[in-house]
Amino acid sequence: MEEDNTPVPKFGLRKSFMLGPEGSILDEEPLLGVGRVKTNFVLTTIMLCQVPRLSAKLPSAGVPNLEIKSNTSGQPTYYNRLTGDTECIIDEHVRDERKAPVAKAFLRAGPRAKLHFDPVKVNAAVVTCGTLCPGLNSVIHHLRDTLTTIYGAQKVYGVRGGWGGFHNPHTPVIELHDDALDVSGRESLQHRAGSILGCAAGGFDLYKIMDFIKRKEISQLYVIGGDGAQRGAHRIAVECAALNWNVSIAGIPKSVNNDIDIIDRSFGFMTAVEAAQNAIRCATIEAKCNVPNGIGIVKLMGRSTGYLAAYATMASGDVDLCLVPEVPVVLEGKNGCLPHLERVVKKQGYAVVVVSDGAGQPALSEAAAEARAAGQPAPSIGPFLKCEIEAYFKRKCRPVTVKYIDPSVAVRSVAANAFDQILCLQLAQNAVHGVMAGYTAFCAGVCNNRTCMIPMTEITENSPKSLNPHGRTWERVLCITGQPGTHETY
Repeated sequence: MEEDNTPVPKFGLRKSFMLGPEGSILDEEPLLGVGRVKTNFVLTTIMLCQVPRLSAKLPSAGVPNLEIKSNTSGQPTYYNRLTGDTECIIDEHVRDERKAPVAKAFLRAGPRAKLHFDPVKVNAAVVTCGTLCPGLNSVIHHLRDTLTTIYGAQKVYGVRGGWGGFHNPHTPVIELHDDALDVSGRESLQHRAGSILGCAAGGFDLYKIMDFIKRKEISQLYVIGGDGAQRGAHRIAVECAALNWNVSIAGIPKSVNNDIDIIDRSFGFMTAVEAAQNAIRCATIEAKCNVPNGIGIVKLMGRSTGYLAAYATMASGDVDLCLVPEVPVVLEGKNGCLPHLERVVKKQGYAVVVVSDGAGQPALSEAAAEARAAGQPAPSIGPFLKCEIEAYFKRKCRPVTVKYIDPSVAVRSVAANAFDQILCLQLAQNAVHGVMAGYTAFCAGVCNNRTCMIPMTEITENSPKSLNPHGRTWERVLCITGQPGTHETY
């Protein structure tokens, strides 16, 4: 056999354009079969979203950050690469000739060369706010592990019961050490569902929280929660800055509905999508086995956005109708979902429906008014849709069996899957890296598949986000289900 003389590239080699001595672009040798065409797209300005840094006003420890931790032989392990203070990730990376030559960018997350805090003097606190989400224990685990094992922080407190845990005597804080977590060796907390710290909405009291920070000498606070929790975290950061307290506040955005803007996706969301598959499979079996004309309905979480229902539909491939809050629910007529189900059942003998619990609010409002007039409780979308389907098929003189499944919070009460475990690790480690370097009032998030430090105001001012009824995701849902579109076209 003739020897293949194709050169093997070195590990990590990535071809890119280089600047010449006069600032001109030096050409590069194109890859085999790949050419490059110069376009008229111009990017002249990158607007870097600044993250506040404590060292701008307060004294810094200036500790060098070279070693990660010792390996099993007792020798130190060093960072392969430290992140520069001006490295950034461009947010608006999709370009065409209509785009202005300006783009927003976020600071790239990662370990910095100098630490603002002396790690051995650090007292940190972690709190989980709002409702449950897959991966909470994983984030808590990796925050503690990074703080204590990599940086050697003095103490890490766990605040129990959300914001109220800062001042509720019935839920005293705990120290996040192995005995408190009931773990030993590498048996880690990350494999457990739920949150060891518990979750609760409300209870935010700025002055009681500030009193806790002062009493416990907290220098770092990590807030795991949705956009509402990040608004609270930002208020704490502003108050600390006003008092010239050497305290850093970092957020890790959480939403099982994936409705936090800027970031690629929220941790726990893909796990919830995976957990929803079991309910959809059960609905499919029920629909197939109830002969003739079986229909299975699955109601998923999503009061204001339909990401969970849409992604669960795409992941399943067995769903014939998906209803979300962002798209009007039309029951009858040419584009009605009931005639669509009738056509599907006539063709394949059964149908499967996935609906967000916030879908069809106008129709539900009318039904709720009628229910109140009759002295009955207002219906929810799942039972309402079941009744409408049964009534429609009865009018058509066709037998139908409709089975309704509501997994409800079951999709958020499971441990994170492999994808989300990695995401939780990335977010937790980079939150700690940023805080140790003295950054504050930021959220750790993945943007364009790179971990960034995003100012909390960028998160709070742009969230919650909604599923775009004219976007690719909904387009894919329509292609998979074959259902008529009921949103206004451009």
